[in-house]
Amino acid sequence: MRPKTSHSQEFKLLLVCLLAAFILIFIVSSTLTSSQEHQTPHETTRSGPCAGACNKLPRSLAQALIHYSTSVITPQQTLKEIVVSSRVLDNKSPCNFLVFGLGHDSLMWSSLNYGGRTVFLEEDEAWIRQIKRRFPMLESYHVTYDSKVHQADNLIQVGKGPECTAIGDLRYSMCQLALKGLPAQIYETSWDLIMVDAPTGYYDEAPGRMTAIYTAGMMARNRKQGGETHVFVHDVNREVEDNFSMAFLCQGYMKKQEGRLRHFVIPSYRDGSESESNRPFCP
Repeated sequence: MRPKTSHSQEFKLLLVCLLAAFILIFIVSSTLTSSQEHQTPHETTRSGPCAGACNKLPRSLAQALIHYSTSVITPQQTLKEIVVSSRVLDNKSPCNFLVFGLGHDSLMWSSLNYGGRTVFLEEDEAWIRQIKRRFPMLESYHVTYDSKVHQADNLIQVGKGPECTAIGDLRYSMCQLALKGLPAQIYETSWDLIMVDAPTGYYDEAPGRMTAIYTAGMMARNRKQGGETHVFVHDVNREVEDNFSMAFLCQGYMKKQEGRLRHFVIPSYRDGSESESNRPFCP
């Protein structure tokens, strides 16, 4: 999730335009709503939370636009990759959005989900403190990973066992891949979108994204209200992200790949139907 600094100014401009377009849509929508309210018969005063300021740009969106207009740092994902997720957000927001990783692009994701809840899970406590000093409005939690990239081959075999394919609360799972120790609310929330862009996974002793990918897939399957979850995995050009996303998010659920980003749509396996217990782990 931490951005590279070598991207072109053209990319930066396009990213700012993307945020600006979102903000413009927000303003137009607010203006139309305000206009309709003014046409209400016998209305003499305006009250409530808006108090005449409904079409004022929210501070969080203004801060995001200023930040990306002036920053020399651009997100690690390419514009085409970002657009895949932003289009889903445009349809789903305000929604519940869980992101594995915290970085300079976190403000962008939070802003694109304006009015919803966006939560970030980060492995580096010092990095959390640094980002919070700059963007205190972002909701983030520290997560500890006990896996290593060099264990990936063994873990993908472990993940095929019945203790890992059984659908249930991850807090009580016997699967070695299940990510535990997170705040209770993370497990209890029905996430509409999950982005896996962390933890670090480019060298053997790094924690890798094995447990993050598995956990994202199981959170989607364990969604108690039914429905479906959009899961995105970045850096699928790497072996771990490639193999684990196909194994635990399933090729049959993949909707799109753009560059290094894969988009999966995973249905709830707890929808109350008679066939629930007989549904295969992958279609």
